[in-house]
Amino acid sequence: MSSRSQAIADTLTRAIIDHRLVPGCKLGERELAEIFNVSRIVVRQALIRLADDGLAQIERNRGAFVAKPGMQEAIEIYDALTLVEQGVAAQLSDRLGPVGWAELRQHVERQRQAVANGNDALADVLGQEYHTVFVRLSRNKVMQDIHAQLLRRTTLLRSLITADFDYCNLLDDHARLIDLLEKGRLKQAMELIDTHHRAVVRGYIMDRQVFPEMTPREALAPYLEGSLNGVAKPAVAKKMEEEGAKATHRHVHASKQT
Repeated sequence: MSSRSQAIADTLTRAIIDHRLVPGCKLGERELAEIFNVSRIVVRQALIRLADDGLAQIERNRGAFVAKPGMQEAIEIYDALTLVEQGVAAQLSDRLGPVGWAELRQHVERQRQAVANGNDALADVLGQEYHTVFVRLSRNKVMQDIHAQLLRRTTLLRSLITADFDYCNLLDDHARLIDLLEKGRLKQAMELIDTHHRAVVRGYIMDRQVFPEMTPREALAPYLEGSLNGVAKPAVAKKMEEEGAKATHRHVHASKQT
């Protein structure tokens, strides 16, 4: 893949993670080629990368769309996360030293403070980061890459759902997992990882979309200026940023009226 295609794939991924490109959104090659000021071939390579990551679906004679997973896929994604993290748990129970356990506990305390302050948004971010830190401590790059790809796919789920998470219980799970592994109680730790992810899946309500829809031009505007090493022309990027700001204002205004 060319550097331009990779840059475009990275920008589209970020827009999906930020819930600006929502599931089902059409990713037209012609429109994206105009937005990024590149050929359709370059865009096609970027879309193939997104499809490989499970973030887009390419349909014959219809084109590419942001992937729209259902509940069965959500279950399978979290089953895969469970298997990866259980493998990491087996490694950490034997290898991790005091510094690693301390890093995990510090992360839990940051999450606990966010919950205490009623900042569910920050608690959610820190809760996701906990799993990233947990896997990173294994120092297994392949495992980290697989885990990161699965986490990217959970961002699609969060674009489809009304979250009903019990942050206190999820936080307690994070703290208990550290205690169990440090004490060498691996079987209980494995079971906890499984029940933890099942609780997350139960928090998803898949029957409505909770983020406003935008056109790709509106959705991508904030990311383009100075971010793609010359892929998009500055004048185009500036115009798109202005359009994106207007779109955001319209969506916010509309949400206040509902």
